[in-house]
Amino acid sequence: MIKVENLSKTFKIENGEEIKALDDINLEINDGEIVGIIGKSGSGKTTLLRILRGVESFDSGNIVLNGTKISPDSNPYYFTKLKKATAIHLQRSFGLWSETAFDNIIRKLYGVKYGDEAMADFEYAYDEFGDEALELLKLVGLENKANHFAPVLSGGEKQRLIMARQLAKKPEVLLLDEPATMSCPQTKQEILDAIKNINKELGVTIVLVSHLPEIHEYLADRLILMEKGQIVDEGSPRDVIKEFLKDIEPVESYPPLVDKSPLLKTIDLKKRFFLMNGGSVLDIKDVNIEINKGEMVSLIGHSGAGKTVILRIIGGLDFPEGGRVCFKFNSKWIDMHQAGIDRMEIRRKMSFMHQEFALVHHATIKDQIASRLGVKGENVIYEAKKKAKELEISDMVLDVLYQLTDLPENEAKLRLEKIGLNAEILDILFPSFPDTEVKKYAAPIFDALRLPLEILDRKSYELSGGQKVRATMALALASEPELLILDEPFGDLDPITLRSVSNALKRINNKFQTTFLMVSHHIDFIKEVSTRSLMMEKGKLVLDGNPEDLCEEFIKRSQAQYLMGDE
Repeated sequence: MIKVENLSKTFKIENGEEIKALDDINLEINDGEIVGIIGKSGSGKTTLLRILRGVESFDSGNIVLNGTKISPDSNPYYFTKLKKATAIHLQRSFGLWSETAFDNIIRKLYGVKYGDEAMADFEYAYDEFGDEALELLKLVGLENKANHFAPVLSGGEKQRLIMARQLAKKPEVLLLDEPATMSCPQTKQEILDAIKNINKELGVTIVLVSHLPEIHEYLADRLILMEKGQIVDEGSPRDVIKEFLKDIEPVESYPPLVDKSPLLKTIDLKKRFFLMNGGSVLDIKDVNIEINKGEMVSLIGHSGAGKTVILRIIGGLDFPEGGRVCFKFNSKWIDMHQAGIDRMEIRRKMSFMHQEFALVHHATIKDQIASRLGVKGENVIYEAKKKAKELEISDMVLDVLYQLTDLPENEAKLRLEKIGLNAEILDILFPSFPDTEVKKYAAPIFDALRLPLEILDRKSYELSGGQKVRATMALALASEPELLILDEPFGDLDPITLRSVSNALKRINNKFQTTFLMVSHHIDFIKEVSTRSLMMEKGKLVLDGNPEDLCEEFIKRSQAQYLMGDE
């Protein structure tokens, strides 16, 4: 049994302010239980998990594990006991060896017994640990992947392999922090079933943090609701979820402003990916999509179906091996993969939110919007051409450099380094807008996103979780793009914040007739926001139609029992 008594933890941030992450927490977890923890971002869930793991200090209170009491000033020996009794799996943790799944487990078993898994002597380790390794792989449903190399496993398979490695330590308690949130429904189901099996077969106590109500309904024996560092409710998952969602915004209804005027089309797109030694191939071919101005189109499908690849090709960030992407501009169709000034004009009217989006920590929102308008604002291309001419940069090279402004920062830097340039060239060609102009552009966007204008003068760490997401959307929307491409940027939002985002997207569509093309694994979000859905399977477009119908079909094809309720 784990007992938490009057536990408190305060963090000090850069400006000297203090944030009370945990405030007098009291909690009991019984042996063999699956206890869920739910709450909005910033409620203290992950901090509590890290303290239970023994890797985060705390200010006051006690943790009692099987009769051993651990206090803030306890001898390190007792914290070591806590670490040995627990194992943790973090949401985006993929620390695996570039070897087979079987060898990854062998190494962990060797390390647990002899102290250093890097020194594993496979000649003897196979005999000593082989049977146990196979049993652990079977427990998480990976017995058929034992000889597959870890780097070529799917995201869900990697997560289950990490769980098997954690189980090699024979923990009494397994701590799971959002173990399936960013996964497609099929992958989620596989991970959730592995968790159930671990609990049932090994009797391991599980503490599960997730902001997805459907996961707790499927797994948890008991659910804890956290708010501002405190436990505010606990009980049956159904009752606690009802309390959690009581203040969620209602779904706002706006008629989509689709004018049936074609905005973009893909023609026979092709792209192939080979994974050496894994035998896996993603073969994208014959993808034909036409999207009208004002549509809100979602692309759905299993992980690895090719959705992100299609978004990046449409956005001009990657090249197809065959086919074309065309945009309507000034009554003529422009090929997105033919370099030149026309393509720059298309990019100026497009915005891209990547999965790993983030605000700049040290800059105000106003400064970040000024920088964004320097890339996407009016007359930017005209001014950039003048500077490029002075620097003897051709239109073709200018277009290639402009492409980098839509990439994640790290990827853009890598591409610049390959051609012997640094990021300063982008600042020279696309300088920030003057502060006096920012408010004019920001005001209508902030109004549609329900953000107060005073946020312009704040830095990201001064914003709530929901404000951060909407401020990032404001960056993407500041120039009022015709097309906004969303590659699963909202995957780790709690349902309350996600509802405010979905309502904001519909307001943006209604007010500015913005066209949306998006990938998301949140089924409810797709149903609420989309006017049309496209389903992909193994690189092919297989269905095109009503979001409600396609989502239900997708759930069936995914065999996602956790989304089927009591059926």
